[in-house]
Amino acid sequence: MNAPASIPETAAEPAIRIRDLVKRYAATGKAPAKLALEGVSFDVPRGEIFGLLGPNGAGKSTLINTLAGLVLKTSGTVEIWGHDIDADRRNAKAAIGIVPQEIVFDPFFTPIEVLDIQAGLYGVPKHLRRSMELLRAVHLADKAKAYSRSLSGGMKRRLLIAKAMVHTPPVLVLDEPTAGVDVELRRQLWELVGELNAGGVTVVLTTHYLEEAEQLCDRIAIINHGRLITNKPTRELVGMAREKVVVLTLDKPLAQAPQHPAFIKATLNERQVEITYDKDRSNAGEVMALVQAMGVQILDVSTREADLEDVFVSLTAGA
Repeated sequence: MNAPASIPETAAEPAIRIRDLVKRYAATGKAPAKLALEGVSFDVPRGEIFGLLGPNGAGKSTLINTLAGLVLKTSGTVEIWGHDIDADRRNAKAAIGIVPQEIVFDPFFTPIEVLDIQAGLYGVPKHLRRSMELLRAVHLADKAKAYSRSLSGGMKRRLLIAKAMVHTPPVLVLDEPTAGVDVELRRQLWELVGELNAGGVTVVLTTHYLEEAEQLCDRIAIINHGRLITNKPTRELVGMAREKVVVLTLDKPLAQAPQHPAFIKATLNERQVEITYDKDRSNAGEVMALVQAMGVQILDVSTREADLEDVFVSLTAGA
């Protein structure tokens, strides 16, 4: 897919700039007032795949809906591709495409009609519409004139991405795009996202599949209880983890789990012991020596480094 024409060759400004963003919902009926976003500030660099992670109810959807213009912020500033969402709403909306988690389009329209109608809503002249080009890009050209209701779940997901790109936005937001889909479809979707990003599109991704975020994202921000708790390059974020896991298979069961000040957790399962330890205070050799001192022989050893999930759990639990 070709890069959006509006993307300059040199791009120093961030794709999205958020400063002191606050969203407070007023009390309604039995629902109490709620502070959904509390002074959130971060930048999304141009040309990257940016992960926005957080537990359920952390404020991710409120933030995305603010970008989309569906939620009115209480205070703060938000710029999309240099356009303030209040002072320059039209250009801000033109600079972003949103792929919602829910599948939303009229099932009685064909894919080509869905894209043409969406392009019309964005004021794209007929001679500039790229409906067939987009369908080819998402591998749906052969379904151009089929009813949308006849498409498989994966095809509908891909059509949503094409729908979000009809006005050639330089920023694409994907809200839980692989929720509830199978492994093969997930792989296809990420290949498509990679192609879009290689073409110059900045991608903002929310997902609960942390292994995907770790593999795909250049940078990750985590929010919890409406607050930003970290925003770092993915490798640096994963490197924050100080934990390591060693799994030992023994020749006989232990009477009790081994104890050591550097051990964070030790669990027994018959002849297998799994020990999580602080790699700044100990190492695998010391762990093995301590277990062997308990009168058992080690038959097999496997280790696992901490990953994004470990960091995510640690940060959100601490917050």
